[in-house]
Amino acid sequence: MNTVIFACVHNAGRSQMAAAFFNRLVDPAKARAISAGTQPGLRVHREVVEAMREVGVDLSGARPQRLMAQPAALLVTMGCGDECPVMPGAERADWPLEDPKGQPLEKVRQIRDEIRRRVEELVQSRRWL
Repeated sequence: MNTVIFACVHNAGRSQMAAAFFNRLVDPAKARAISAGTQPGLRVHREVVEAMREVGVDLSGARPQRLMAQPAALLVTMGCGDECPVMPGAERADWPLEDPKGQPLEKVRQIRDEIRRRVEELVQSRRWL
């Protein structure tokens, strides 16, 4: 089982979307995703919940969580800059994506769609379907 960690600062937007898309796409016997943050927020941003609901993903019950060191095949960081962690033994990728917090819904949709495109590319390239 391959674990992929999607991490951003507050775990309230980008990483939540990425993990949700990933877990919908992959064969659960081959991989799974976890989302986490270096400074977790209190809740997933409402604009992110709304944008994801539009594509059939319910994040209303998702809760931000702190990034903890754990075994992972891949760590994908998203905009956490100097706070981005290093996970020993994990390959690392950085996706420089805008933070959806406080953005108009149209912008959040663009961020969502870019995250979905990147996740689909990742899943296909690793043959985790």
